[in-house]
Amino acid sequence: MITFDPDALAARASELEAQMGQPGFWDDQQQAAAVSSEHARLTRRLERYARLQRDYDDAAELLAMDGEMAAEIESSLQPIRAELDRLQEDALFTGEYDSGDAVVTIHAGTGGTDAQDWAEILLRMYLRWAEDRGLGTELIEASPGEEAGLKSATFTARGENAYGILKAERGVHRLVRLSPFDSAHRRHTSFAEVIVSPLLADDAAIEIDESELRIDTYRASGAGGQHVNKTDSAVRITHLPTGIVVQCQNERSQTSNKQTALRILRSRLAELREEEREAELARERGAAQNIGFGSQIRSYVLHPYQLVKDHRTEHEVGNAQGVLDGNLDGLIHAYLLAKAAGKVV
Repeated sequence: MITFDPDALAARASELEAQMGQPGFWDDQQQAAAVSSEHARLTRRLERYARLQRDYDDAAELLAMDGEMAAEIESSLQPIRAELDRLQEDALFTGEYDSGDAVVTIHAGTGGTDAQDWAEILLRMYLRWAEDRGLGTELIEASPGEEAGLKSATFTARGENAYGILKAERGVHRLVRLSPFDSAHRRHTSFAEVIVSPLLADDAAIEIDESELRIDTYRASGAGGQHVNKTDSAVRITHLPTGIVVQCQNERSQTSNKQTALRILRSRLAELREEEREAELARERGAAQNIGFGSQIRSYVLHPYQLVKDHRTEHEVGNAQGVLDGNLDGLIHAYLLAKAAGKVV
Protein backbone atom coordinates (compact mmCIF):
# COMPACT_ATOMS: atom_id res chain seq x y z
CA MET A 1 0.00 0.00 0.00
CA ILE A 2 1.34 3.40 -1.00
CA THR A 3 1.15 5.90 1.84
CA PHE A 4 1.83 9.59 2.28
CA ASP A 5 5.52 9.96 3.21
CA PRO A 6 6.35 13.55 4.28
CA ASP A 7 10.06 12.78 4.75
CA ALA A 8 10.35 11.47 1.19
CA LEU A 9 8.44 14.48 -0.12
CA ALA A 10 10.69 16.89 1.78
CA ALA A 11 13.78 15.17 0.38
CA ARG A 12 12.44 15.36 -3.15
CA ALA A 13 11.49 19.03 -2.71
CA SER A 14 15.05 19.81 -1.53
CA GLU A 15 16.45 17.96 -4.55
CA LEU A 16 14.28 19.99 -6.90
CA GLU A 17 15.19 23.22 -5.13
CA ALA A 18 18.87 22.43 -5.67
CA GLN A 19 18.20 21.88 -9.39
CA MET A 20 16.41 25.22 -9.58
CA GLY A 21 19.45 26.94 -8.10
CA GLN A 22 21.86 25.59 -10.73
CA PRO A 23 23.31 28.01 -13.31
CA GLY A 24 21.53 27.74 -16.65
CA PHE A 25 18.47 26.14 -15.10
CA TRP A 26 16.14 28.18 -17.32
CA ASP A 27 18.02 27.43 -20.54
CA ASP A 28 15.64 24.52 -21.14
CA GLN A 29 12.31 26.27 -20.59
CA GLN A 30 10.16 23.14 -20.85
CA GLN A 31 12.23 21.12 -18.38
CA ALA A 32 12.53 24.09 -16.02
CA ALA A 33 8.77 24.58 -16.02
CA ALA A 34 8.22 20.90 -15.21
CA VAL A 35 10.69 21.01 -12.30
CA SER A 36 9.21 24.25 -10.94
CA SER A 37 5.70 22.84 -11.18
CA GLU A 38 6.64 19.67 -9.31
CA HIS A 39 8.45 21.69 -6.62
CA ALA A 40 5.41 23.94 -6.10
CA ARG A 41 3.12 20.90 -5.94
CA LEU A 42 5.28 19.14 -3.31
CA THR A 43 5.61 22.34 -1.29
CA ARG A 44 1.83 22.72 -1.16
CA ARG A 45 1.43 19.13 0.03
CA LEU A 46 4.01 19.56 2.76
CA GLU A 47 2.36 22.80 3.92
CA ARG A 48 -1.04 21.04 4.05
CA TYR A 49 0.49 18.19 6.07
CA ALA A 50 2.14 20.60 8.52
CA ARG A 51 -1.15 22.46 9.02
CA LEU A 52 -3.07 19.24 9.63
CA GLN A 53 -0.43 18.04 12.07
CA ARG A 54 -0.77 21.28 14.05
CA ASP A 55 -4.57 21.00 14.06
CA TYR A 56 -4.36 17.40 15.29
CA ASP A 57 -1.84 18.26 18.01
CA ASP A 58 -4.05 21.12 19.20
CA ALA A 59 -7.06 18.78 19.40
CA ALA A 60 -5.08 16.14 21.29
CA GLU A 61 -3.83 18.76 23.75
CA LEU A 62 -7.36 20.08 24.29
CA LEU A 63 -8.67 16.56 24.90
CA ALA A 64 -5.96 15.93 27.47
CA MET A 65 -6.96 19.13 29.29
CA ASP A 66 -10.72 18.58 29.18
CA GLY A 67 -12.07 15.06 28.56
CA GLU A 68 -15.66 16.32 28.64
CA MET A 69 -15.09 17.99 25.27
CA ALA A 70 -14.50 14.63 23.56
CA ALA A 71 -17.64 14.80 21.39
CA GLU A 72 -16.92 18.34 20.25
CA ILE A 73 -13.29 17.48 19.52
CA GLU A 74 -14.33 14.37 17.58
CA SER A 75 -16.56 16.56 15.41
CA SER A 76 -13.70 18.98 14.77
CA LEU A 77 -11.50 16.08 13.61
CA GLN A 78 -13.81 15.16 10.69
CA PRO A 79 -12.42 17.84 8.33
CA ILE A 80 -8.90 16.79 9.30
CA ARG A 81 -9.65 13.16 8.38
CA ALA A 82 -11.13 14.26 5.05
CA GLU A 83 -8.03 16.32 4.27
CA LEU A 84 -5.76 13.42 5.26
CA ASP A 85 -7.68 11.25 2.80
CA ARG A 86 -6.86 13.81 0.12
CA LEU A 87 -3.17 13.70 1.07
CA GLN A 88 -3.27 9.91 0.92
CA GLU A 89 -4.76 10.20 -2.56
CA ASP A 90 -1.85 12.44 -3.58
CA ALA A 91 0.56 9.59 -2.85
CA LEU A 92 -1.32 7.35 -5.29
CA PHE A 93 -0.75 9.55 -8.33
CA THR A 94 2.44 8.28 -9.91
CA GLY A 95 1.45 8.17 -13.60
CA GLU A 96 2.94 10.43 -16.24
CA TYR A 97 -0.18 12.62 -16.48
CA ASP A 98 -1.82 12.04 -13.09
CA SER A 99 -1.00 15.44 -11.59
CA GLY A 100 -2.37 17.38 -14.55
CA ASP A 101 -5.69 18.43 -16.05
CA ALA A 102 -8.28 16.16 -17.63
CA VAL A 103 -10.73 15.94 -20.52
CA VAL A 104 -13.96 14.09 -19.73
CA THR A 105 -16.35 12.87 -22.43
CA ILE A 106 -19.74 11.32 -21.70
CA HIS A 107 -21.58 9.25 -24.32
CA ALA A 108 -25.18 8.08 -23.99
CA GLY A 109 -25.40 4.33 -24.51
CA THR A 110 -28.16 1.72 -24.47
CA GLY A 111 -31.51 3.06 -23.31
CA GLY A 112 -32.76 5.60 -25.84
CA THR A 113 -34.09 8.85 -24.39
CA ASP A 114 -33.48 7.58 -20.85
CA ALA A 115 -29.81 7.04 -21.67
CA GLN A 116 -29.51 10.54 -23.12
CA ASP A 117 -31.13 11.95 -19.99
CA TRP A 118 -28.71 9.83 -17.94
CA ALA A 119 -25.76 11.33 -19.80
CA GLU A 120 -26.97 14.81 -18.86
CA ILE A 121 -27.42 13.74 -15.20
CA LEU A 122 -23.84 12.44 -15.16
CA LEU A 123 -22.56 15.72 -16.61
CA ARG A 124 -24.35 17.64 -13.86
CA MET A 125 -22.95 15.24 -11.24
CA TYR A 126 -19.35 15.69 -12.38
CA LEU A 127 -19.60 19.47 -12.71
CA ARG A 128 -20.98 19.72 -9.16
CA TRP A 129 -18.30 17.35 -7.83
CA ALA A 130 -15.55 19.34 -9.58
CA GLU A 131 -16.85 22.59 -8.10
CA ASP A 132 -16.81 21.07 -4.60
CA ARG A 133 -13.24 19.83 -5.15
CA GLY A 134 -12.12 23.27 -6.31
CA LEU A 135 -11.44 22.19 -9.90
CA GLY A 136 -12.09 24.58 -12.75
CA THR A 137 -14.30 23.27 -15.55
CA GLU A 138 -15.15 24.34 -19.09
CA LEU A 139 -17.84 22.76 -21.25
CA ILE A 140 -16.38 22.06 -24.69
CA GLU A 141 -19.42 20.57 -26.39
CA ALA A 142 -22.86 19.22 -25.59
CA SER A 143 -24.91 17.50 -28.29
CA PRO A 144 -28.63 17.48 -27.38
CA GLY A 145 -30.73 14.34 -27.67
CA GLU A 146 -33.77 14.17 -29.93
CA GLU A 147 -36.28 14.45 -27.09
CA ALA A 148 -34.28 15.20 -23.94
CA GLY A 149 -30.84 14.90 -22.42
CA LEU A 150 -27.55 14.70 -24.31
CA LYS A 151 -26.11 12.34 -26.87
CA SER A 152 -22.64 13.38 -25.74
CA ALA A 153 -20.81 16.05 -23.79
CA THR A 154 -17.18 16.96 -23.26
CA PHE A 155 -15.67 19.18 -20.57
CA THR A 156 -12.23 19.94 -19.21
CA ALA A 157 -11.32 19.79 -15.52
CA ARG A 158 -8.33 21.81 -14.38
CA GLY A 159 -6.58 21.54 -11.04
CA GLU A 160 -4.08 19.46 -9.13
CA ASN A 161 -4.43 15.72 -9.81
CA ALA A 162 -7.56 16.24 -11.91
CA TYR A 163 -6.65 13.45 -14.31
CA GLY A 164 -5.38 11.11 -11.60
CA ILE A 165 -8.64 11.45 -9.70
CA LEU A 166 -11.03 11.33 -12.64
CA LYS A 167 -9.40 8.20 -14.07
CA ALA A 168 -11.43 6.39 -11.41
CA GLU A 169 -14.59 7.29 -13.33
CA ARG A 170 -13.77 5.93 -16.77
CA GLY A 171 -16.07 3.14 -17.85
CA VAL A 172 -19.78 2.42 -18.23
CA HIS A 173 -22.27 3.75 -15.67
CA ARG A 174 -25.68 2.08 -15.25
CA LEU A 175 -28.88 3.77 -14.04
CA VAL A 176 -32.01 1.93 -12.82
CA ARG A 177 -35.10 4.07 -12.18
CA LEU A 178 -38.77 4.63 -12.96
CA SER A 179 -38.56 6.29 -16.36
CA PRO A 180 -40.01 9.83 -16.59
CA PHE A 181 -40.30 9.22 -20.36
CA ASP A 182 -42.44 6.08 -20.08
CA SER A 183 -46.19 6.84 -20.00
CA ALA A 184 -46.68 3.64 -17.94
CA HIS A 185 -43.91 4.82 -15.55
CA ARG A 186 -42.12 1.48 -15.72
CA ARG A 187 -38.63 0.77 -14.45
CA HIS A 188 -35.92 1.28 -17.09
CA THR A 189 -32.20 0.56 -17.20
CA SER A 190 -29.95 2.87 -19.16
CA PHE A 191 -26.23 3.26 -19.72
CA ALA A 192 -23.65 5.95 -20.43
CA GLU A 193 -19.91 5.74 -20.99
CA VAL A 194 -17.38 8.07 -19.35
CA ILE A 195 -14.03 8.55 -21.11
CA VAL A 196 -11.25 10.38 -19.26
CA SER A 197 -8.07 11.61 -20.95
CA PRO A 198 -5.15 13.79 -19.85
CA LEU A 199 -5.44 17.36 -21.11
CA LEU A 200 -2.11 17.77 -22.87
CA ALA A 201 -0.20 20.99 -23.40
CA ASP A 202 -0.33 22.51 -26.88
CA ASP A 203 3.29 21.48 -27.47
CA ALA A 204 2.76 17.84 -26.43
CA ALA A 205 4.73 15.33 -28.48
CA ILE A 206 1.72 13.50 -29.90
CA GLU A 207 2.01 13.53 -33.68
CA ILE A 208 -1.16 13.57 -35.80
CA ASP A 209 -1.12 12.89 -39.53
CA GLU A 210 -3.81 15.16 -40.98
CA SER A 211 -4.28 12.72 -43.88
CA GLU A 212 -5.74 10.31 -41.27
CA LEU A 213 -8.40 12.79 -40.19
CA ARG A 214 -11.93 13.40 -41.41
CA ILE A 215 -13.00 16.92 -40.46
CA ASP A 216 -16.67 17.87 -40.59
CA THR A 217 -18.27 21.18 -39.74
CA TYR A 218 -21.83 21.66 -38.58
CA ARG A 219 -24.08 24.26 -37.03
CA ALA A 220 -23.59 24.54 -33.28
CA SER A 221 -26.63 23.73 -31.16
CA GLY A 222 -27.48 25.11 -27.77
CA ALA A 223 -26.14 28.21 -26.04
CA GLY A 224 -23.42 30.23 -27.65
CA GLY A 225 -24.96 33.36 -29.07
CA GLN A 226 -26.67 34.14 -32.37
CA HIS A 227 -23.42 34.19 -34.34
CA VAL A 228 -22.54 30.65 -33.30
CA ASN A 229 -25.99 29.27 -34.04
CA LYS A 230 -26.20 30.80 -37.55
CA THR A 231 -22.86 29.53 -38.89
CA ASP A 232 -21.24 26.12 -39.34
CA SER A 233 -18.64 26.91 -36.68
CA ALA A 234 -18.74 23.60 -34.80
CA VAL A 235 -16.08 21.04 -35.74
CA ARG A 236 -16.11 17.25 -35.57
CA ILE A 237 -12.86 15.34 -36.16
CA THR A 238 -12.69 11.60 -36.75
CA HIS A 239 -9.30 9.88 -36.35
CA LEU A 240 -9.65 7.17 -38.98
CA PRO A 241 -7.05 4.65 -37.69
CA THR A 242 -8.61 4.47 -34.21
CA GLY A 243 -12.19 5.57 -34.85
CA ILE A 244 -11.91 8.22 -32.11
CA VAL A 245 -14.34 11.10 -32.67
CA VAL A 246 -13.97 14.48 -30.96
CA GLN A 247 -15.94 17.66 -31.43
CA CYS A 248 -15.98 21.25 -30.23
CA GLN A 249 -18.59 23.98 -30.53
CA ASN A 250 -17.94 26.35 -27.65
CA GLU A 251 -15.87 28.89 -29.63
CA ARG A 252 -17.29 31.42 -32.09
CA SER A 253 -14.59 30.70 -34.66
CA GLN A 254 -14.39 27.48 -36.68
CA THR A 255 -10.60 27.77 -36.53
CA SER A 256 -10.62 28.00 -32.72
CA ASN A 257 -12.97 25.04 -32.48
CA LYS A 258 -10.69 23.01 -34.75
CA GLN A 259 -7.64 23.83 -32.62
CA THR A 260 -9.47 22.80 -29.45
CA ALA A 261 -10.75 19.60 -31.07
CA LEU A 262 -7.21 18.69 -32.20
CA ARG A 263 -5.94 19.23 -28.66
CA ILE A 264 -8.65 16.94 -27.31
CA LEU A 265 -7.78 14.36 -29.98
CA ARG A 266 -4.14 14.40 -28.84
CA SER A 267 -5.39 13.85 -25.30
CA ARG A 268 -7.56 10.92 -26.39
CA LEU A 269 -4.61 9.37 -28.26
CA ALA A 270 -2.44 9.76 -25.16
CA GLU A 271 -5.13 8.03 -23.11
CA LEU A 272 -5.32 5.22 -25.67
CA ARG A 273 -1.57 4.78 -25.31
CA GLU A 274 -1.96 4.63 -21.52
CA GLU A 275 -4.71 2.02 -21.83
CA GLU A 276 -2.58 -0.11 -24.15
CA ARG A 277 0.27 0.07 -21.65
CA GLU A 278 -2.06 -1.02 -18.84
CA ALA A 279 -3.41 -3.82 -21.02
CA GLU A 280 0.09 -5.19 -21.47
CA LEU A 281 0.57 -5.22 -17.69
CA ALA A 282 -2.89 -6.38 -16.58
CA ARG A 283 -4.09 -8.13 -19.79
CA GLU A 284 -7.60 -7.13 -18.79
CA ARG A 285 -8.41 -3.90 -20.58
CA GLY A 286 -8.21 -4.65 -24.31
CA ALA A 287 -10.82 -3.34 -26.75
CA ALA A 288 -13.43 -0.67 -26.11
CA GLN A 289 -16.32 -1.71 -23.91
CA ASN A 290 -19.88 -2.25 -25.12
CA ILE A 291 -22.06 0.46 -23.64
CA GLY A 292 -24.70 -1.95 -22.38
CA PHE A 293 -25.52 -4.79 -20.03
CA GLY A 294 -22.70 -6.56 -18.24
CA SER A 295 -19.96 -3.98 -18.83
CA GLN A 296 -20.71 -1.39 -16.17
CA ILE A 297 -18.24 -0.27 -13.53
CA ARG A 298 -20.93 1.25 -11.31
CA SER A 299 -24.69 1.00 -10.84
CA TYR A 300 -26.99 3.76 -9.60
CA VAL A 301 -30.31 2.31 -8.42
CA LEU A 302 -33.14 4.74 -7.67
CA HIS A 303 -35.98 2.19 -7.62
CA PRO A 304 -37.17 0.09 -5.82
CA TYR A 305 -34.48 1.23 -3.35
CA GLN A 306 -31.61 3.73 -3.40
CA LEU A 307 -28.09 2.37 -3.77
CA VAL A 308 -24.92 3.23 -5.66
CA LYS A 309 -22.52 0.29 -5.99
CA ASP A 310 -19.07 0.27 -7.57
CA HIS A 311 -18.63 -3.20 -9.05
CA ARG A 312 -14.84 -2.99 -9.04
CA THR A 313 -14.48 -2.38 -5.30
CA GLU A 314 -17.92 -3.44 -3.95
CA HIS A 315 -18.06 -0.02 -2.26
CA GLU A 316 -21.70 1.01 -1.68
CA VAL A 317 -23.46 4.27 -0.87
CA GLY A 318 -27.08 4.26 0.27
CA ASN A 319 -27.71 7.93 -0.50
CA ALA A 320 -27.91 7.69 -4.30
CA GLN A 321 -29.27 11.20 -4.68
CA GLY A 322 -26.33 12.56 -2.71
CA VAL A 323 -23.94 10.89 -5.16
CA LEU A 324 -25.84 12.33 -8.12
CA ASP A 325 -25.54 15.73 -6.45
CA GLY A 326 -21.75 15.39 -6.58
CA ASN A 327 -20.80 13.46 -3.43
CA LEU A 328 -18.37 11.13 -5.23
CA ASP A 329 -15.29 11.27 -3.03
CA GLY A 330 -16.00 8.05 -1.10
CA LEU A 331 -16.42 6.01 -4.28
CA ILE A 332 -13.36 7.52 -5.92
CA HIS A 333 -11.18 7.10 -2.84
CA ALA A 334 -12.15 3.43 -2.47
CA TYR A 335 -11.20 2.76 -6.09
CA LEU A 336 -7.87 4.60 -5.87
CA LEU A 337 -6.87 2.65 -2.75
CA ALA A 338 -7.90 -0.66 -4.34
CA LYS A 339 -5.95 0.16 -7.48
CA ALA A 340 -2.84 1.07 -5.49
CA ALA A 341 -3.13 -2.26 -3.68
CA GLY A 342 -3.35 -4.11 -7.01
CA LYS A 343 -6.89 -5.31 -6.39
CA VAL A 344 -8.39 -3.61 -9.47
CA VAL A 345 -7.05 -2.44 -12.82
